[in-house]
This record gives sequence, structure tokens and C-alpha cells, in this order.
Amino acid sequence: MKKFSLLLFLTTFSLLGQNSGKTCEILSKINALVQQEHFRPKPVDDSLSVYVFDTFVDGLDGNRNLFTKAEYESLCKHRLLLDNYILKNDCSFMNDFVSVYQLALERKKRTLEKIQNEVLDYNSKDSVRFSKKNFPFDLVATDFERVWRKRVRLDILEDISKLGSNLDSITPHFAKLEKAAKAKVFETYLCKLNSILDSKKGLGYELQNDFLNIFCAYFDPHTNYFSLDAKTSFMSNLSTSGLSLGLNVTLNEKEEIVVSEIVPGGPADKTKKIEKDDVILKVSNKKGEEYLVSCAPLEKIGELIFSDANEQIELTIQKKNGNIQPILLKKQVMKATANTVYSFIAGKEAKMGYINIPNFYSDFDGFSAQGCADDVAKEIAKLQMDNIQGLVIDLQNNGGGSMEEAIKLAGMFIDFGPVSVLVNNKGKHTILKDYDRGVSYFGPIVVLINGNSASASEFFAAAMQDYNRAIIVGSNSLGKASMQSIVPLDGSQQDFVKLTLEKFYRVTGDSNQIKGVVPDIALPILYDSIVQRETSYKTALKYDKINTKARFNSFRRDYYPTLIAQSDARLKNNPRFKEIIVANQEINELYNSPKKPLRVAFKDVFNDVHAIDILWKKVKKITASETNCVISNNSYDLGKLQFDAFQQENNTFKINDLKTNPYLEEAVAILNDFNNLKK
Repeated sequence: MKKFSLLLFLTTFSLLGQNSGKTCEILSKINALVQQEHFRPKPVDDSLSVYVFDTFVDGLDGNRNLFTKAEYESLCKHRLLLDNYILKNDCSFMNDFVSVYQLALERKKRTLEKIQNEVLDYNSKDSVRFSKKNFPFDLVATDFERVWRKRVRLDILEDISKLGSNLDSITPHFAKLEKAAKAKVFETYLCKLNSILDSKKGLGYELQNDFLNIFCAYFDPHTNYFSLDAKTSFMSNLSTSGLSLGLNVTLNEKEEIVVSEIVPGGPADKTKKIEKDDVILKVSNKKGEEYLVSCAPLEKIGELIFSDANEQIELTIQKKNGNIQPILLKKQVMKATANTVYSFIAGKEAKMGYINIPNFYSDFDGFSAQGCADDVAKEIAKLQMDNIQGLVIDLQNNGGGSMEEAIKLAGMFIDFGPVSVLVNNKGKHTILKDYDRGVSYFGPIVVLINGNSASASEFFAAAMQDYNRAIIVGSNSLGKASMQSIVPLDGSQQDFVKLTLEKFYRVTGDSNQIKGVVPDIALPILYDSIVQRETSYKTALKYDKINTKARFNSFRRDYYPTLIAQSDARLKNNPRFKEIIVANQEINELYNSPKKPLRVAFKDVFNDVHAIDILWKKVKKITASETNCVISNNSYDLGKLQFDAFQQENNTFKINDLKTNPYLEEAVAILNDFNNLKK
């Protein structure tokens, strides 16, 4: 056993040496690229060193229950020296991080294996503390077991608490439920640990990628390092079709993969066995490949689920009641609903067009000219056949995409002229213009935005606002006014950087950076104050203005004060918006108030888990309430729907969703006000 351990030790550090050399090679190329091409390159100095060190260590031990104080202090000798190492092309410091991390993981594994065989005491008076700021690294080796006993007890009690909302109905079955929850918690922890420790590419490789990404993020939050696989995955997020299971997934706070959305008419929906919030435990294909979600790398799971090479996938899911069942799914070709423009008619007497643009997608590979702007043009043509009297363009939760598509889209609503000003790292101003004469739609427009409307969305909304071509309605957008491009580090095409090259400014010289696009008419939006905007990032680019030579002719704005006043009057009397305002106050209080220490006992943990139940029910009721807005299909789509069962189901889902949208209802009311003023 001792001989095996020694061999493992020697092999590990041999691999570390190789990885550190590779890290330095890539790091040197990234730094050279950033210093030459980044919009606002920063010097490699102590500030970079502190940021990278602190962020890197926080990523390894954010909960402060892995590294001891002594281990952390042993790494701290590098805290002010990373910049020196990088400039000297010496990445041997990574060996220290990898070795300390590996030893800490192995200690955690031994500790959990020991605790796993113990009878846990749920009657102790232990408590856990919570803080929005990171705790200091003050863990001592002698406290390691105590800390992890408390942590696994908390996890077990939380798992049991989530099985129901009635404490009295769960308590009699506690012993049985505790046994199952304990097995699940330890299986998850140990499986994840084994996955990390037994990584085929080695621990050094995994830490290398994290370190490189953090180094990039120092220059701004949107500059990132990509391996070839990561780059391919990123680009595929903007595709518009392919084989699909008909469901969307997300990670919850416990890093479990949960079903976030089921596409009507898709494979998952047809089984009638999968529901929103089901937890995916295992994924397998017909080739015998099988991954436990609790321990397999997310990249591998993603490849198995989303790859067109796997037409049949078996998902093992856990229902809310704890039942576990395998479900076989056969993929089918579906339009990617997350990246597809669609339209409806809103209103009855006065018909208004509604176009949803979830993403500024484009054909990045150049196989077709089809993109978001072309699809919008088609939807406008359909809507005009029904003689719409106004148009709502919905950019809520649109995270951006292709800037070229945003430029083309802006050009569809203004005849000719500048739409933005790009500035590069040399200070050169490039005026982006709409060169195509003509307008696709002449009527009044409302553009809906919120805190998740970002980048290309903000670009388009700002152009429409500066020209007074549209009334912007909603809440402040995210505040990202920078442009990125994916650049290969060398000719091998194995390593890439998504690099911030330019910053765009409005034709007025103002910027959306940090402050976002401020709506002409502000509406209360659920969770708006806790949405992570650009201001949340430590390394975000700063707000500034420029003097620009862009000249443009804006439309009349004299009717805006009346429209704003009429909207404000409706807002004060709208019960839905009143409920949103009250709910937001409760959400803000819950989010901003310091959380009291929690005793690790079943009743206390149960009450904590369900503390937001009343608020959550209130929020669900608000979001499910129907408005008085009538939603229907345009005539063209209505004719096509009768021949497509899948699209019929998807269509019904979208209509029902829009019926509960108070922002669309208010947008239609604003357009009606505008038309009445023009009479």
C-alpha cells in the first residue's frame, strides 16, 4: 500500500509539471492577445495578482470547509506574486495549488467515509451561520470532522424537508426518510469527489482551465477562455434547429440537473411522465454510455443529452415525492424555441402585432443568410396582412447575440442613418449605419425590455430610443455595451479567447455600459432589484460618454409626456402591478436582510426550507393571473397550424403564456393611446 501511494505521488507531480508548462504556454498567448487587442487592457501587476488569487481560491473553497487555515496561508505566499510569475513565464506555482487541493479533497473523502458509517445525532444544538460575504479561512484540522458532520446533517434534513410541506405528516416517517436521504447525500458527495480525483485529464488540467478563465475575467467579465469543446458548445447555443428531447434543464443551488421547461408536443411531453422540477439522476444511451449526474462532469452529460449522435436517451428521474423511474426518450427534429422569432395578434378591435425575439441568432458558419432580422421581417409581413395598428417587440430576457443582426433589425424601422458608434482600443470611432434605404414597418412601436435584456438587445433598444422610433417600456436593461469576438490563440485551433474588442456608444455619444437602457415608461417587474446586472461584476468596464460626429434625424417626441402620464394612471389602478410591487418589497427584504443562524434540527431546518412558501405561492398566483388582453394568431400562421400537431400544441402554450403577460397588455394600451393622440 505504501509503495502504491509513493508511485501515485510521483506520477501526480510528473503530470503537474507537464500541466504547469502547458498553462504557461496558453497564459502567455492569452496575455499577448489581450494586451494587444483588448478594448481596455490592464497591466499585469499586483491588482491582477490579488484578483486572480482571491477568485481562484474562492472557486476552490467558496464554503470555507475544504482548506485549513494553514493550507490557505501556505498558498498566500503567491497572492502578490502571480503577476511576477506570469511575466517570467513561470507557472510552477500551479503545482502548489493542485497539491494542496488534492490533499484537501482526499482528506474530505476520508472524513466523509468515516462519518458515513456513524449514527448521526439530530438533537444537538449545533447551528450554521450565513453571510453574503465570504467567511475567512479559519478552519483548523481538528475541527474538520465536526464541520462536515454538521454540513451533512444539514443536507440530509433539507432533503427530507423538501419532500412535503406538512411537518406533522413527515415527522412519523423520519427514521425511514433519514436513511434514504443520508444514502443519497453521501453517494452524491463521494461520487463527485471520486470524479474530480479520478479525472482522466488530471486535476491539474481542470484547475488550469479555471485559472485561465479567471485571468481573462480580470480584464472584463465577458472575456473568457475556451477550449475547442467549450467553443463549439458556446456557438451551438445560437443554433435554431436539431434533434431534441423537447425539454430544457438547469442547475439548482445543489448542482442538481432539474427540468426547467417541457416543450409542448415534444418527446418529453408525449411521455406524460416528466414534469417541471423533476431531478435528473442518471443519463444513458443505447451504446452503453451511462453517467450519474451527481458525479459526472457536466460537459459529458451535456454531450450525451444534446448530441445528435444519440437519438435515444434514457433519463432516470426523481419526482417531487421521491419516486425514481427510468424514462426512454426518442429525439425528434424540433425548432429551438429559445432561438426562434414568433408573432401573434394582441387586441380585439384595434389589432396590434406582437413579435418575440428571444435571441439575436445568426448563421455563424455562413451556410445561409438566414438570421433573426430576416425572420422578424417575415413576421412583420404576416402581421401587416392583418392590418395591425401598432407593433410590440419583446426583448425581455433576450441576452443578445449577433450585433450584425441587431444592426439589420434597427435598419428595418429607420430609413437611413447611423445606429451606433464603435470605439476600439486605439480610440478609433466607427459609425455603424443602416445603409439600406426603406422601412419595413411605419407604424408605432413599443419595445419591451428588462434587466436580462443585454448587449445586442440594448443596442437595438437604444437606437430605437434615440431616433424616437419606439417607446421603450419595462425596466433598466443589463448594462453591457461591449462587443466580443472569439479569437484562436494560434493556428492549432485548440484554444480560443472570447475577447472584448470594442465598446459601442449610442448615436448621441452616451453609453449603455453599467447604467443600461433606461425605459421611457417604467413598469414594476418581479425580482427586478435582485437581477444580476453589469454593476454586479467587479471587473466590468466603466461608464463614459464620447463626442461623436454621428448625425441623425429623430422622430417627434412631443406626445411622450401624455403617453407616460396615461400609463402611470393605469399603473396606479392596476391590481396586478400593485401585487408585483408588494411582492418585490417582500423579495427585497428576504434577499437583503441578514439571515439568522440556523439550528441544525429537523423542525428548524424544515421551517427554514419552507419559509418562502407563502411568498412563492403569492408569486405563482401573480404570474398565473390572466390579463384582459386578447391573443390570437395572424391569418397566415392560422392557416398553417391545422397541418402540424406539434406546432398546434406549442402555439396553445405560447398563447396561454401571453394571456398572463401584464407587460404586453400595457404595451397594447400605450399603442392605443398613441393612435388616439394621432387622430
